[in-house]
Amino acid sequence: MTELKRILLAEDSDKDVELTLASLAEKNLANEVDVVHDGEEALDYLYRRGKYQNRPECNPAVVLLDIKMPKVDGLEVLRQIKADSQLKTVPVVILTSSREERDLIESYRLGVNAYVIKPVDFHQFVDAVKELGVFWAIINRPPPGSVR
Repeated sequence: MTELKRILLAEDSDKDVELTLASLAEKNLANEVDVVHDGEEALDYLYRRGKYQNRPECNPAVVLLDIKMPKVDGLEVLRQIKADSQLKTVPVVILTSSREERDLIESYRLGVNAYVIKPVDFHQFVDAVKELGVFWAIINRPPPGSVR
């Protein structure tokens, strides 16, 4: 059996968090999905600061990252992840409702691994999250030592 890995979900919408968690749980795609509600909390999690200082040392298998978040937006979180030698190999998937071309272009310029626009339809949203989970948590093979 494939080892199940941790996923970090950075999302400020409680509704989208609930749908995403239900979708991933339905496929048993992760041992744990850690949820943060703003960009500052995402960075604290990744850098093991504040309330996350005692979390396991391993990086998540993937970061599902919303762009429009309070405190620090998703593009700044992405910028910091990809600029850090310890984090830059962590796959980041932008999961957003933004259809703005500048967000898409900037995300790829910063090194995002995928940019997914959240479907409005409930069933399409659930299916999209399941597919993301299967690919990043099970099919994708990360570089050695990047995920434990």
